[in-house]
Amino acid sequence: MKKKKLLLIVLVSVLIFGSICGGIIYYYLFNPIIESNRTAYIYIDKKDTEESIIQKIQKEGKTTKLEGFKWLCAYYGYGENIKTGRYALHKGDNTIQLYRRLSRGQQTPVNLVIPSVRTLDKLIQSISKQLMLDSIDIAVPLTDSIFCEQLGYNRRNIACLFIPNTYQVYWNISPESFFKRIQKENRNFWNEERTAQAKRIGLTPEEIVTLASIVEEETSINQEKPIIAGLYINRLHKGMLLQADPTVKFAMQDFTLKRILNKHLTIDSPYNTYKYAGLPPGPIRIPSIVGIESVLYYTQHNYLYMCAKEDFSGTHNFASSLTQHNINAQRYQRELNRRNIR
Repeated sequence: MKKKKLLLIVLVSVLIFGSICGGIIYYYLFNPIIESNRTAYIYIDKKDTEESIIQKIQKEGKTTKLEGFKWLCAYYGYGENIKTGRYALHKGDNTIQLYRRLSRGQQTPVNLVIPSVRTLDKLIQSISKQLMLDSIDIAVPLTDSIFCEQLGYNRRNIACLFIPNTYQVYWNISPESFFKRIQKENRNFWNEERTAQAKRIGLTPEEIVTLASIVEEETSINQEKPIIAGLYINRLHKGMLLQADPTVKFAMQDFTLKRILNKHLTIDSPYNTYKYAGLPPGPIRIPSIVGIESVLYYTQHNYLYMCAKEDFSGTHNFASSLTQHNINAQRYQRELNRRNIR
């Protein structure tokens, strides 16, 4: 009888102890620990340690319940196998879910925005701010002639590689994978239809992008872009100099110029379209898709000349004859003088 009582006591004790242990395990491993009201994200880079990651989880996840996470890190040696990337912290995540996500490298992609900007430097800065990549990881290949040639470009027209848009990529993407992805998106953009349309105009895709860059420097008004594109294509087909003021600014690397004077037109640069015929050797900015398509599907007309309107509305007066253009230009010059714009 005493043995049965003893056995019963032992059994009850084991059950109680097991229940307590199970409760502790459940509390620390399966109880929700992320208290943020919305999905938050942490970014783990090469400099992060187990301690710094825990601090990021605490800050972004609005939690202090990380004892179980620390246990798992210690047991599985997480600090020796940290995987970089951008990771989601979902409201209600428990310790097991969070640890598996981080230890297995189950990232959430970022929306990488390739912007339409004036220089490659600005593009590189923008990309490096959005990804784990350092600016030098992007800049060095773009200044390497051999690398540019491998992609089908040269150092002057490598900007044609980038099609401004939003792309989903992993935050810790490698430089090699980044350029492969950008090249893939470029090829997707220059599909059979767009390539055939460029050929009908008599230009290569790179020349289309170069002309689009001039058009976008001439105006920010989308309705005018196909008209301006048509004007420059008319000049190209007639063998006329483009005489595009933005190319002079680019040649001088002075984008603050408000007025192009005769002294500016003498600069000896292949980008000076007042001095050299045809298109410059590469884009003078990274044009938007709207800008590129305004060239591909330009407005057909007889205009050969354009001049900013004297009302400074940002729009232009267009002309088919030099006589009419001179009249338009005189009105604009008078207004520049009246406003004392030099």
